[in-house]
Amino acid sequence: MVEPIIWFVIGLVALIGGAEILVRCVSKLAIISGIPKLVIGLTVVAFGTSAPELAVSIQAGIDGQTDLMLGNIVGSNITNTLLILGISALFIPLKVNKNLIKWDVPIMIGITLIVYLMALSGSISFFECIILSLILLGYLIYLARRRGTADPGTVVEVERSFTVIALNLIGTAAGFAALILGARWLIGSALIFAEMAGVSELTIGLTVVAIGTSLPEIVISLAAAMKGERDIAVGSVIGSNILNFLAVLGVSGLFIPGAIPVQDVLVSFDLLVLIGASVLCVPIFYTGHKIVRWEGLLLLFLYFSYLFYLYLVSADHNFLSVFVNMMLYFIIPVFTVTIIFYSVMEAKKRYRFRNFNHTNQHE
Repeated sequence: MVEPIIWFVIGLVALIGGAEILVRCVSKLAIISGIPKLVIGLTVVAFGTSAPELAVSIQAGIDGQTDLMLGNIVGSNITNTLLILGISALFIPLKVNKNLIKWDVPIMIGITLIVYLMALSGSISFFECIILSLILLGYLIYLARRRGTADPGTVVEVERSFTVIALNLIGTAAGFAALILGARWLIGSALIFAEMAGVSELTIGLTVVAIGTSLPEIVISLAAAMKGERDIAVGSVIGSNILNFLAVLGVSGLFIPGAIPVQDVLVSFDLLVLIGASVLCVPIFYTGHKIVRWEGLLLLFLYFSYLFYLYLVSADHNFLSVFVNMMLYFIIPVFTVTIIFYSVMEAKKRYRFRNFNHTNQHE
């Protein structure tokens, strides 16, 4: 029992460390190449935080562990939306950029729905992975055009000597190597955990591996929130969710011969939970353009309820039916009514504010 835990921890450290090295080195190389810092943040850093999911998914796909791969992707997005935003909002209310509500959140919901529709057939084909990869290309082009070119002051000057370039190239290679090795160690130990605990690969992917590979997002979101960069904390989560489906699923699917089988439970429950969590972001983000502490508690409650449900299912516990009925017929309706009430009050407040400004302008 001790050895798998040691290898799991080593693999996790290698994944997080590899992602950190990769982001730093590629960012410096991109700056040296003259790419604006803002574009780097929206692409390189976002890819870096999704790198552990990508490494684990490609390795799992090559090894034929497709349940672990899909569980990791879907579980990471659920973890990002409910756990990371919830924890970050508990520390300090998170500011939500208006453009995020207007563009990125609808894009995230749309991509999640596309993946859900693809999964309804019981598998995700190689052709569908190509479609996701092409959507990724279009999304990156859209980001570059939407943000435009950075001002001269926003581009960080770095030394452009041969030594600096060589060291960053070596660091990039070392980061990739750490990701690959870390993914192998993490998957190997996770499969041992699944076998010992008597739970499925899908459940391990949705929980243990998903939380582990989401640690870079957790660190970045918490650090951004504590430094006052509250909009970055939210933006990194939404961007990571988008890239997890487009880059991680789309790209890793290209390495898998044949179609990726999708378990019925993933379609009938886990993807629906993810869709619900994604849609929930709209009213929460809309009210005051921030996530306050009680909303963070709500997200955390939903996440731990999800984990508790997975535990009850894996243990075939007698309390399962009671818990499901309590969630469906009491807790979720109460939360829904509360969110709708606050959204309506926010809409009325903005309507009155608009009319007040309009009247003042005419006077």
